[in-house]
Amino acid sequence: FVLALIAAACSSDDSGDEASDTTAAAEETTTTAAAEETTTTAAATETTEAMSTEPVVVCELAYFTGEFAAYGPSLTADVQFPIDEVINANGAPLGREWVLISEDIGTPGEAQAARICLEQHGAEIVVSQAHGYRQYRDYMLEYLAENDAPLGPTVHGGSIPGNLGGVGSEPLFRAQGLDEALGMTGALAAEAAGAASVVVFATQVEGFQLAADAAEKTAVALGIEVLDRMDVPAEQPSYAAEAQRIADLAPDAVIVQAGSVESATLIKQAAEAGLSLDWIGETGWIQPEFIGTLGTEPIATQKSIGYAAFAYNDTTPAWEFYQPLWDNTSGYGADTDFGPATDQYHFSTYDLMTITALAVEYAGSYAASAWAPAMFEVGDAPGTVCYSYPECMELIKAGEDIDYEGVTGDGTYTAGGVNSQVQSYT
Repeated sequence: FVLALIAAACSSDDSGDEASDTTAAAEETTTTAAAEETTTTAAATETTEAMSTEPVVVCELAYFTGEFAAYGPSLTADVQFPIDEVINANGAPLGREWVLISEDIGTPGEAQAARICLEQHGAEIVVSQAHGYRQYRDYMLEYLAENDAPLGPTVHGGSIPGNLGGVGSEPLFRAQGLDEALGMTGALAAEAAGAASVVVFATQVEGFQLAADAAEKTAVALGIEVLDRMDVPAEQPSYAAEAQRIADLAPDAVIVQAGSVESATLIKQAAEAGLSLDWIGETGWIQPEFIGTLGTEPIATQKSIGYAAFAYNDTTPAWEFYQPLWDNTSGYGADTDFGPATDQYHFSTYDLMTITALAVEYAGSYAASAWAPAMFEVGDAPGTVCYSYPECMELIKAGEDIDYEGVTGDGTYTAGGVNSQVQSYT
């Protein structure tokens, strides 16, 4: 380029066209070289990732202390199970074994735990950004912009608004839909029970507040009178005052959005006060701690006790693969405190981690910008329908487009990363 400029300066007016041609040719050569360099660099990066054998750190935002401490060991087992028994056992994506690290969010807080996952553990996958996400969302977005990581599958992300997620810059993909859906289903259950009036009870946790809002609005839309909305602190040792207040209002049903221990405490104390009602709760009531706290005596005295959640599909090959594996694997099955394969947290986490791994293999990368679109590709039609990790991985490696259908649903997501599932009441 410099030589071309010198030639142009030294030439006569008659040679101006020739100099321009030389300059243009030099610029074209420079541009082509730059393009080739960019392409080569991208290819080298992709090759380096594919050749890496370093383990992938999967960091779970865990519940070992705080309001959900009773769930903690079971919820961690839900993440450990698909990693050990499905993904690593059948060849982890891109040949890199997954290693689980759990960071407690109860006492330190979710934001602090997320920072530890990324800055101390170098996590490429962070599982279960949840109730506290919006308090550190700016940090996560900045980290993603700089690192194109981590991937964000979340079992407990139902409190995150449905328009956040589903893209590489915010790669949140949920396992259980939105918390509002649970509140709506609870109000529909009250209608089905013939309730003309309800009390809505909720602890002051974001997800429970969202679900309670939805329950209240749905009840009004259905023509059910909402006698009171009670918002109370979590982790109280007693809810006797609230139980008495409910007795004074005499509703037909109570819609409860609270943890399993708090919910059971409320029902037990209401039963002791002589109440007999329809009690409508949420998914956490599947946990053994609910019945463990409630005891068996209050059950017979109440009209009904049930919980809104989502259903599993036991009529597909996906169930045939998953159910015996969970129930018959030492440390996980029905002979443990964790309960059988039908627990909502067990099968929804299994599905989420399975599709997360399949999307990594399909994308050929652990980069969030590549993984997020692949989450849609591996679960959406058209494609060869497959029902388990080993079956789907074989198809991906053969170069086929797949359509994973799991236990929770058909594997599809909204634009914001909210998964398809069937609401249920138990």
